[in-house]
Amino acid sequence: MIDVKVLRSDPDRVRASQRARGESESLVDELLAADETRRGAITTYEELRAEQKDLGKQVARASGDERAALLARTRELAEAVKAADARSGTATAEFDALLKGVGNLVFPDVPPGGEDDYVVVETHGERRDFAADGFAPRDHLELGQLLGAIDVERGAKVSGARFYYLTGQGAELELALINLAMGLAIRNGFTPMIPPALVKASAMEGTGFLGQAAQDVYHLPEDDLYLVGTAEVPLAAYHSDEVLDAAGLPLRYAGYSPSYRREAGSYGKDTRGIFRVHWFDKVEMFVFCAPEDAEAEHQRLLAWEKEFIDALEIPYQVLELAGGDLGLSAARKYDCYGWLPTQDRYREITSTSNCTDFQARRLNIRARFPGGTGPVATLNGTLCAMTRTIIMILENHQQADGSVRLPAALRPFLGGREQLSPR
Repeated sequence: MIDVKVLRSDPDRVRASQRARGESESLVDELLAADETRRGAITTYEELRAEQKDLGKQVARASGDERAALLARTRELAEAVKAADARSGTATAEFDALLKGVGNLVFPDVPPGGEDDYVVVETHGERRDFAADGFAPRDHLELGQLLGAIDVERGAKVSGARFYYLTGQGAELELALINLAMGLAIRNGFTPMIPPALVKASAMEGTGFLGQAAQDVYHLPEDDLYLVGTAEVPLAAYHSDEVLDAAGLPLRYAGYSPSYRREAGSYGKDTRGIFRVHWFDKVEMFVFCAPEDAEAEHQRLLAWEKEFIDALEIPYQVLELAGGDLGLSAARKYDCYGWLPTQDRYREITSTSNCTDFQARRLNIRARFPGGTGPVATLNGTLCAMTRTIIMILENHQQADGSVRLPAALRPFLGGREQLSPR
């Protein structure tokens, strides 16, 4: 959540962030009013509680009629304290609920606008000219079926729409990608992690996924547990309610886990193949660092994502997203979009977000800094979302006979093979 001190001292900054997100600025005024009510209720409770304690001391010293009068006042005060405590709790709960609805403060230089107002920061790689190669490209599903690598029919039979099996060479390809991604992360100082894919509500809410993203979250009501949509959630919550040693920062973790998403708002979109599915595996980078180091760390995460995509020889663009397209927790976000030949456009394959101290405040993650104890900053970055990366490899490296050339970086993890071949 945002720093309450910023809300009080610079509400216009919060209004500007709300405006950049396309969210209500009036929420800021509601928050300020709720904060005033909450603080007043707390003050009243504390004053009555102090009087109650003082009366207790007076009763101990009094006798006779004076003692009887004091006891009568004590009984009256007990009811007043109880009522004031209840009002304070209600006011605090109302304020906290409003505060949780405010997104992270967007950096002032983030592009304005919504989903279509991103800025292309960089373009890398040469898009392949299939006409010059003498054949029309097949899409990833047709290639996956030729290779015996993707089975969506049986995926739908067993689990429903937007599920799939990776079979044979498809499964091998994912395992190779996991090894390549984890190897890159470990070389760059990340601790490899295999986190739980089921988490408590506190972890999901703390990372900001029970707000605007709640419709895409799978919930198991009987257990009150949630299936994670990204390893970001269990990695962020790993240090919840802890005080870290600032000298040990940054802490970098690379988590491999399944990701589950309802895709509730995507009816009719990308229904063919495995581009938009309800489950996929992912290697996610996550960082805890000092707040002043967060922007530099964000650039490092982006650089590692680019290094991975470069190793796979996929043409891509780096986009900075507009304020209105940011998730609740992000103050800035970059996406990498890979070239998809059969759609003749770039599509998202990775992203990285700077969440500043927003998630750490919600999860109560602090560090002992030279100036005192305070919240850390958190950042996340997708290193490899398996299904979309597989799509990009199949489509960009396909050959006329249906085989797929393997990038050199993947060959050591596939027995030295240079290509995937049709069955």
